[in-house]
Amino acid sequence: MDVLVEDLVICEIKAVDEMNSVWDAQILSHLKLTNKRLGFLINFNVSLIKDGIKRFIL
Repeated sequence: MDVLVEDLVICEIKAVDEMNSVWDAQILSHLKLTNKRLGFLINFNVSLIKDGIKRFIL
């Protein structure tokens, strides 16, 4: 887990050309293990930041 915001939101931070489905599984595992409901996978290697954000809700 890269960042935990306000003890509520898990953020995984990346800066890669292509996203990998392993990171989806990783953030879902973090959410389940910590009993959190909201997580974001954020890729900073995009032209528009909104294109690099993926939200996960349990």
